[in-house]
Amino acid sequence: ETFEIKEDIILLNQLLKALTGAKVVAGNNVIDDGLVKVNGKVELRKRNKLVKGTIVEFDGNKVKLV
Repeated sequence: ETFEIKEDIILLNQLLKALTGAKVVAGNNVIDDGLVKVNGKVELRKRNKLVKGTIVEFDGNKVKLV
């Protein structure tokens, strides 16, 4: 699956909100719980700046930013 970002970067918690329609708090909780991977590594920084080409994994989904 791919996700098109309109700017040069998107913050991790904003991406999760956009993908799931969930509130930012829910996105922050899955990040805090270590359930999100960025490029294959667990990511705990909610405001991690993601760029095109980044692969984000969560809840059994893998999304590539384009």
